[in-house]
Amino acid sequence: MPLYESTFITRQDLSRPDLNKLSESFITIVEQGGGKVLKNEYWGLRNLSYRIRKNRKGHYAMLAIDAPPAAVKEMERNMRINEDIIRTLTVRVESIEEGPTAMMQQSRSREDYAQDNEVVAAAAAVETVAPVAPAATEETN
Repeated sequence: MPLYESTFITRQDLSRPDLNKLSESFITIVEQGGGKVLKNEYWGLRNLSYRIRKNRKGHYAMLAIDAPPAAVKEMERNMRINEDIIRTLTVRVESIEEGPTAMMQQSRSREDYAQDNEVVAAAAAVETVAPVAPAATEETN
């Protein structure tokens, strides 16, 4: 069966459980059509380049799908009908890359950077709170 990557953007006021329910409904549609979802990634709430239907931000999600074209077409039809989704893009790919996508690696590197900054800030706070006193020297005459 052909492989697809389907990315969609939902409204910013949607909660995380609502987004998970939405993804699960698309996964169910694909599975009923005889396919399977290989990856389900949430890329987070991100700024849009321009306003889309009065939205400045959106929740990004990506599904990697191994399914017949009819199942993907049905999923896309349901995406167009759903008013919580503001944009979709589905492309056919030769292979699905193993591990996290570039967007997930990028968000992880941001998290690592933030954690490193927290560690450096904590170390600096410890140094300023407890300065090391110089060793006392005794003079014997």
